[in-house]
Amino acid sequence: MFIAVDDTDSVNGNCTTYLATEFIRELMPDMDLIGNPRLVRLNPAVPWKTRGNGALVMEFGIGKGPGMKIGEIGGQDVLCFGKGAPAGDPEKMLDRLIPILMKNRSDSSDSGLMISKARPDPSFYQRGVTTILDRRETDAELKRIGAVTYTAGNGRGLTGAVCAMAWIPRDSTFELLAYRSRDRWGTPRSFVPSSVMRMEENFPTTFNSWDWELKKPAMIPATPCPVLYGLRGDVMEDLPPAADALETEERERWMIFLTNQGTDDHILTEAGTLIPGQSYAVEGTVTGRARRLKGGHLLLDMDTEAGPLTCAVYEPSKGFLDAFQHLIPGDGITVFGEIRDEPRVLNSEKLHIRSLTEDIEISNPECPVCGKRMKSAGKGQAYRCKKCRTKAGEVVKTVMPREIGTGWFEPPASSRRHLSKPLKRMD
Repeated sequence: MFIAVDDTDSVNGNCTTYLATEFIRELMPDMDLIGNPRLVRLNPAVPWKTRGNGALVMEFGIGKGPGMKIGEIGGQDVLCFGKGAPAGDPEKMLDRLIPILMKNRSDSSDSGLMISKARPDPSFYQRGVTTILDRRETDAELKRIGAVTYTAGNGRGLTGAVCAMAWIPRDSTFELLAYRSRDRWGTPRSFVPSSVMRMEENFPTTFNSWDWELKKPAMIPATPCPVLYGLRGDVMEDLPPAADALETEERERWMIFLTNQGTDDHILTEAGTLIPGQSYAVEGTVTGRARRLKGGHLLLDMDTEAGPLTCAVYEPSKGFLDAFQHLIPGDGITVFGEIRDEPRVLNSEKLHIRSLTEDIEISNPECPVCGKRMKSAGKGQAYRCKKCRTKAGEVVKTVMPREIGTGWFEPPASSRRHLSKPLKRMD
């Protein structure tokens, strides 16, 4: 039996992943968790998202074979099983979970909860992570698979739930999410920053935990949500000992989720037109030097197959912004990012410099006698020094050293999107 839920938090608090752990605690006495719970990030460009636009999916049944510990809730181990037999009645499960949903959702959220014996068509995930779906399409899919549902607010979360349940991983990562005791929600988190740095050094399969450029943790939320930290990595077995190496306040519970974070699943690579609200890898040629705006932000113009396009890079991205600053007309680049509608720009989240053109500085020739720069005698005429009467026919062309090389560039860890694949995970 599959359960999916989306849109229960707000910018002021709550967390859909915490709600998932509450669902697991409610159902554990009667059923087993089949596989890890899934944290599925969807299109980061949707205008109504709260923070990371993530939906949660769980599968329950009667586990077969040995169980594997993937978390703890209130001191009790949480096990998942690789395989399982069907179990549970959707309507009865819904009745049990609705009170938990209502207790743990923000009043301003548009929550959607669905329970189904069958998964939606896999195409719904690809569309949900790259585009903005019409609610009527997901409603029709819910009817087709016979799902039972519950909504609060306008119920928009059902669309995210359908898309998340449809995910069949091609690339995937894990995240160990640790949670605070309820009496500490909204208070400053207690942790030793240097322990985060040491942990990432000692566990190289983790990523986006420590911001090496800004010298600060990137895994500690700044919001008043229940999450203490989110530890991401490629190898699930590395995460519990890595978490034990962190010096933080006591965890009330923790859980390892299978995720699509750090996969670039939201990036479209083939497109005749660039549509606002979608994210692309856009290949092109730089047509002008970068322009700094008030506040430190930067704009860079490029020519692409879809026409002229302006890339926007924002001040918090630091060294990533500097990479754009060193580009000149003629450089060949590919920029990953989201197309914004107004103003129409590409909000840049990753840069690949494919080729560099020569940076040639042109200057008037020097007089061989006095060493001063000659001046042009007129259009199409030679250069001359009035004082010494010397002449020269050509300007001086000097190839200037470039301050950047070809390769890949990304923002600091604390400025990256959940879905953006870090260079650490790329070949």
